[in-house]
Amino acid sequence: MANKTIDMNKIRQVLRMHTQGKSKLLISQQTDVSRNTVSKYIQQFHHLRLTGDEINQLSDHDLNKLFSNEAPVVPKQREKELQDFLPKVEREIKRTGVTLQMMWEQYRKLHPDGYAKTQFYHHYNKWVKKTSPLMHMIHKAGDKMYVDFAGEKLYIVDKETGELLPVEVFVAILGASQLTYVEATRSQKKEDFIIACENALYYFQGVPSAIVPDNLKSAVTKSSKYEPTLNETFADFAEHYQTAILPARAYRPRDKSLVEGAVKITYNRIYTAIHNHTFFSVAELNHAIWQELELHNNMLLKGRTFSRRQQFDEVEKAALMPLPSFRYEFKKQQMLTVAKNGHICLSVDKHHYSVPYKYIGKKVKVIYSPTTVEIFYNFEMIASHNRTISPYNYTTVTDHLASAHRFVSDWTPEKFIAWAAAIHPDVKTFITQIFERKKHPEQSYKSCMGVLSFEKKVGKDRLIKACQRALDYEIYNYKIIQKILDTKMDQFGDDEKQEQLTIPDHENIRGEDYYQ
Repeated sequence: MANKTIDMNKIRQVLRMHTQGKSKLLISQQTDVSRNTVSKYIQQFHHLRLTGDEINQLSDHDLNKLFSNEAPVVPKQREKELQDFLPKVEREIKRTGVTLQMMWEQYRKLHPDGYAKTQFYHHYNKWVKKTSPLMHMIHKAGDKMYVDFAGEKLYIVDKETGELLPVEVFVAILGASQLTYVEATRSQKKEDFIIACENALYYFQGVPSAIVPDNLKSAVTKSSKYEPTLNETFADFAEHYQTAILPARAYRPRDKSLVEGAVKITYNRIYTAIHNHTFFSVAELNHAIWQELELHNNMLLKGRTFSRRQQFDEVEKAALMPLPSFRYEFKKQQMLTVAKNGHICLSVDKHHYSVPYKYIGKKVKVIYSPTTVEIFYNFEMIASHNRTISPYNYTTVTDHLASAHRFVSDWTPEKFIAWAAAIHPDVKTFITQIFERKKHPEQSYKSCMGVLSFEKKVGKDRLIKACQRALDYEIYNYKIIQKILDTKMDQFGDDEKQEQLTIPDHENIRGEDYYQ
């Protein structure tokens, strides 16, 4: 019979050869099936919109139903139902704990006659790759923030010289919602990089479980396929925000495809929108960038009925960890040796901070921020102080000092006073006055050492005269002795000394009667 269905194996062979790109004539010759019949089954195959894999998974009974004369026309309703459900699958699967299996079960409850699980998975993966070819990895909500610097720089103009100054462009994107943050920065240095990362967290109003940087020097001190070494300051930043750092693996494009895609979109939607404008500061440039950024984040995603902002508000915002109460304080560090007076000197402020006496002579790591100074030995914090901007002064914790414990040391008040007495009684008096004006003897050790060391530099006589003059002035510290010797005031006679101490008459000087 002309309309009789041929053997099911013949149908499978015809359709397999067709999907392999064979011509109808060749299929007809090799399968011994007429060209008209071959054309009929190929037409029905396209009408059903099935794939070769789907045909192979059908039983002979089901295949016969589809290709017999009584076969229903294409099951368009089932396909439409699945296509309408897939955007929901893509959105929901980003929630923590939601799986594709759970979404299939939900789909079958709504459509009992819908696709089986294998076909459901197949159609979903095919749909995602088609709609987002660069972003088909499944990203869980609140999981990762990807960060990088754009390769192309932007420019601001120096108002005074008219010179074009290049600036870097930082890009951050959340994996699940694809909400994007863009900011111009002065450089890629760790200070600018960390501030930009922090601004991104505040823009997203929350903290993801991990931050994924490319192997930037600002983030990674030493890259490695297995265990990269993080920049200590960036690691401290992550600790403050209770998140992890997961550097992108070298030679793994998928690790950074999302942020690279965001950089390309930044070129198309932000760079092109502002390229005809002139900016005279980074703040001006960022104002323009953020205006275009809002348009980008509120634009509908390709093939979707929702924007990045809508997807963020619905799926990802609640999944982010809360921001801490205070912003991160950028910290710097120094390696210093604890002096014999039980203090370290923070060179940037020329201020001294106490350390427990048992660490005298040890190398310690000092980490300081605008408000605190923390001192570490063998990764253990041994002292912490409020930072004080007061040169040549001391911040001291009494329990740190050796005085209360009579710690054996080369430096003691008695030793300095005895040394001074051996030079001259006036030198002894001056050194004694230094000790009396400090709360803790250890705070005076360096001053006393500095004063007494002048004996070798300028000689005993000059040191004696300098101390005598300082006693007359009633000023008791190292700097007054240094100034007297530098200006050779110790060599002045009594008349010259009196002249130095007398204020000259001048018409602008009010005199003591003015204050009666």
